[in-house]
Amino acid sequence: MIENAALLEDEDRIKPVNSVEDLLERISAYYPNADLDFIRRAYELSEKAHQGQIRRSGEAYIFHPLSVAGILTELKLDLATVATGLLHDTVEDTSVTLKDIETQFGKNVALLVDGVTKISQMSFKNTHAKQAENIRKMIVAMGKDIRVILVKLADRLHNMRTLNHMPYHKQAVIAEETLEIYAPLAHRLGISAWKIELEDLSLRYLKPDIYYSLAQKVARKKKEREKYIDDVKDILLKEMKAASLPCEIQGRPKHLYSIYKKMLERNIEFEQVHDILAFRIIVENVAQCYEALGLVHSMYKPIPGRFKDYIAMAKTNNYQSLHTTVIGPDAERIEIQIRTKDMHDVAERGIAAHWNYKVGGEAENTTIQKFNWLKDILNLQQSVGDSSEFLENVKTDLFDQELYVFTPQGHVHELPEGATPLDFAYSIHTDLGHKTYGAKVDGRIVPLKHKLKNGDTVEILTSPNQKPSKDWLKMCITSRAQSKIRSYIRSEERKRAIEIGKDLVEKALRANSLSPDKYLKGQNLEKILQTIKLQEIEEVFMQVGYGKLLTSAVTDIFVEKNQAEIQQKEQDTFIQKVFKSAANKKRSDSLVIVDGMHDLLVRYGKCCQPIPGDPIIGFISRGRGVTIHRASCSKVFATDMDRRVDVSWNTHSDSGGMTKIRIVCQDSPGLLQKLSEPFANSGVNIYNAKIRTNKDQKAICIFDVKVRNTNELMQVIQGLQKIKGVIKVDRVSGI
Repeated sequence: MIENAALLEDEDRIKPVNSVEDLLERISAYYPNADLDFIRRAYELSEKAHQGQIRRSGEAYIFHPLSVAGILTELKLDLATVATGLLHDTVEDTSVTLKDIETQFGKNVALLVDGVTKISQMSFKNTHAKQAENIRKMIVAMGKDIRVILVKLADRLHNMRTLNHMPYHKQAVIAEETLEIYAPLAHRLGISAWKIELEDLSLRYLKPDIYYSLAQKVARKKKEREKYIDDVKDILLKEMKAASLPCEIQGRPKHLYSIYKKMLERNIEFEQVHDILAFRIIVENVAQCYEALGLVHSMYKPIPGRFKDYIAMAKTNNYQSLHTTVIGPDAERIEIQIRTKDMHDVAERGIAAHWNYKVGGEAENTTIQKFNWLKDILNLQQSVGDSSEFLENVKTDLFDQELYVFTPQGHVHELPEGATPLDFAYSIHTDLGHKTYGAKVDGRIVPLKHKLKNGDTVEILTSPNQKPSKDWLKMCITSRAQSKIRSYIRSEERKRAIEIGKDLVEKALRANSLSPDKYLKGQNLEKILQTIKLQEIEEVFMQVGYGKLLTSAVTDIFVEKNQAEIQQKEQDTFIQKVFKSAANKKRSDSLVIVDGMHDLLVRYGKCCQPIPGDPIIGFISRGRGVTIHRASCSKVFATDMDRRVDVSWNTHSDSGGMTKIRIVCQDSPGLLQKLSEPFANSGVNIYNAKIRTNKDQKAICIFDVKVRNTNELMQVIQGLQKIKGVIKVDRVSGI
């Protein structure tokens, strides 16, 4: 069966839990003295609460929490965590309350269930904002108890296993979120089996044609691959035995998503991916790891630049191993990982391998101290007010970090691949980052956008007169650096807005023969703040400076006019004023509704080119109306929240929007005709096309198209992915 070839091999699959008895048997295997009645009671409450509820697959709902609990036992987790797996949906989907859970199972389980429960009581402007806040809540809860994320990962893993029962548009959304958030989380927690399965399942639903094509190609060579693995294992075992080095050797192909990623990174076809086989040599101690490495390199020629020592310098998820890629038998490239049994346990079970049981079967939650990246994320969420910005930062922080650079004093700093001196400076201290004007790498002066390499020694050059600018956002990739730069820019924008607003208010008061010194103090100031419903005069100035408040809103408080006229002026917001005076400017076709109003002057960000269906955010640009950006656009996060206005797509409009599609494919005759067919079939018009070829005979095509919404865009992308020779299709930014 193709799916078995694409995911874990059949012999590696753990038998699923089909009943509470199966679950109790699993727990007893690793925790003989467990209070099984505790788990049985949790199951009975969950079964009663979900009675009558049916999943989309048609099976009783109780099989979902039972399966989640079963997945948690694979990591040999404590009773409270397994019970939470059984109860995780009760508060969200049934009449059971947290108080009920606390009464029956204790405060510990109640806190875990609360951490896993989604936010459903609050109202949000769009699903993007709601999901961002849910992720934020999950991360905060994870900081208090790491077991929260383990339950969420098990929940997501089972949902991904049964995703085929969901509508297609939901499959794509859930799979994308899994690939961006949950799979990297599993990786950062060191749970490799979960990470691999989440990635492969995400690929299956995001790019089904690529997934099944790779699955078939891998399955086609299964017998040949198995023989090769057995032969290499025999050779390695013979050499290790001759050297009196006891060990266990495992061999398997890399998983599909790993192969797909390699094809994208190297811009190659499946047939050109050579190192798809990986071997593990598991020995007794660290000294034997290096001894085994020497034997391997004496047997097979190592490939330069492909050796990594994660024992001397462990990954942030505490993963330790030696990695080397060599030219094996028949000139095949093979990757070999060498580690101890303890290291292997950590690699397979991740954070759960550190679990220490107290009397009674509870887990000590001290392992969070080993994960500095989690501390960084928790600190970040405290300094970032907007949930959408926090979500984007989390996505960045969860990517694997494999770059080690040094200070002139020899201190090591870990950064993601592609990091620059600015990232390095901000990783040390915010003030150092703000004052950076240059850097030296290994004694040589480099620009701020210079990409650091593993082992670089970096010296930061500073000046007290240096200040961050928006251009810096393009010169760094870490969320910490970008967050600090955005924060500084927003602070400066606010100061400038307050200065402009104060000047405008004072001029308006003088124009009405009112003294600013008199009317911006004492009782008059109190009257202004009470009428406008703001706390401080700086807020008034800032709103005027940003254009969200008219100066007449201040002056009319003290100028005697007809009451009806005053009320009318108070209702006039800046946005309405701009649009009433913009008769000679191009108006929107009501594609976007601003603050509930249609047919207003709006502009669409060229940086992200939003189209109907995208989560969007709008912000005021004085004299230029409202600019619409995608909620995930990096430019949005650099703007002050006070400039933002509520915007939404007009579901009754069929105007659509412009976007760009980039296609990487094999250069071949009749290419343009093949690529144009999916557009024609979907009724999508191509406004502009740019096609170029590179040295390795790959064609890169960029099409400017107008689509009605994101669903139509996805339909076109799917059609393009089915064309033979197409390597990659994605939507790109406007500039």
